[in-house]
Amino acid sequence: MRIAVLGPEGTYSEKAALRWSQDLARSGCAQMTELIYCSDFEDVLKAVEAGVSDVGVVPVENSLEGAVTVVMDLLLKLSVSIIGEVTVPVKHCLVGRGEDEVKVVLSHPQALAQCRQYLRDHYPGAEIRTTGSTSHAARLAQEFPEMAAIAEAGTAEKYGLKILARGIQDAGGNVTRFIVAGKVAAEATGRDKTSLVVYLQRDRPGALFAILQEFAARAINLTRIESRPSRKGLGDYYFYIDLEGHKDEPAVREALKAIEEKAAMIKVLGSYPRAE
Repeated sequence: MRIAVLGPEGTYSEKAALRWSQDLARSGCAQMTELIYCSDFEDVLKAVEAGVSDVGVVPVENSLEGAVTVVMDLLLKLSVSIIGEVTVPVKHCLVGRGEDEVKVVLSHPQALAQCRQYLRDHYPGAEIRTTGSTSHAARLAQEFPEMAAIAEAGTAEKYGLKILARGIQDAGGNVTRFIVAGKVAAEATGRDKTSLVVYLQRDRPGALFAILQEFAARAINLTRIESRPSRKGLGDYYFYIDLEGHKDEPAVREALKAIEEKAAMIKVLGSYPRAE
């Protein structure tokens, strides 16, 4: 199985992909795994859409910083389906050569945001630079003694760097949820989630309530709801909804059919097994 992930080696996306692959093996679906490293999340999902990879693993939300908005937008735009999810505890470290005073801190924007308070308290004068991934930051930190990167402890070892500080995220329970995108829909397992996007087109009193009421009337639990700008004008939004159940279950199917009659657009992003 070819799995596209954010590169280079040592990213949290790689860790999530390997964990998901191991879960498959434990369930009796063992396959040889080949990781395909991509430069950004768009390339990961486009590799799936084009058939270059069988699946792609990208982060969709973090317990500290919320939604990964670029991934949400890509799921709406591209022809891929969510077929699985995996959660990964995120424990950031400050890593570097440790030979000089840290003047520059590098990392992915999400990692920098998750360590905002630490950087403010310990490196208020340091220049903060964004990179394409945490492992890319670590690779760059190899080159200059005054540079440090925010990355995982294992990434430091991979790139021959010292761990200057551990657990620097702003809260202890830092977890990122990754989704697995593919082209073939996942079958129902009895412990599933469904993700969808709804567009109302006209903002009128009770419009969103009318949509949510279809789920409530059928005792369908919603686990997440977020809005994203439609880019058509101020106050115009897409609504991203996660719910318990598979799209082929009678209650979910009925709710989706009822919503189609009330919304301007509905796109089911996928039904898939819930992460343990």
